Amino acid sequence: MSPYLKNLRNKVGPDLLLLPSVTILAFDADGKVLLVRHANHNVWVAPGGMVEVDEDPKQAAIREMEEETGCQVEVDELLGVYGGPNFRVNYQNGDEVAYVMTVYAARIVAGTPRPDGEETFEARFFTYADTLSLATGEWLPEVLKDVFGRRA
Repeated sequence: MSPYLKNLRNKVGPDLLLLPSVTILAFDADGKVLLVRHANHNVWVAPGGMVEVDEDPKQAAIREMEEETGCQVEVDELLGVYGGPNFRVNYQNGDEVAYVMTVYAARIVAGTPRPDGEETFEARFFTYADTLSLATGEWLPEVLKDVFGRRA
């Protein structure tokens, strides 16, 4: 947890916070998307996280990708900005967050996807059809349906 968020949580406790976030959808040569199995509730999500104070969102996405998968990426395009009820996350410690999520497409330019062992436990590429049977964060199906629908 960043010092900024820790300070905020000390003031408001676990109550709902609206936070900016970023997510990277990295695709392999076969069009499969990289997902990570997240420590929070053991669900599959795309790499990403909160935008820190004064941080450029694209740089935040690049940073989060490297932290969670060990991979360096080049961002190709902005895929969309998402929010709403499916983008609420209840963390195991009781904290509740509603994210406004900026999603980028990116190419891996260095590294092989691997989990960090703290925030992520597994990293794998999936076809869109494969993702339909995964236990995922509530927001992921909405984003993947939209993005894969546009790519078809």
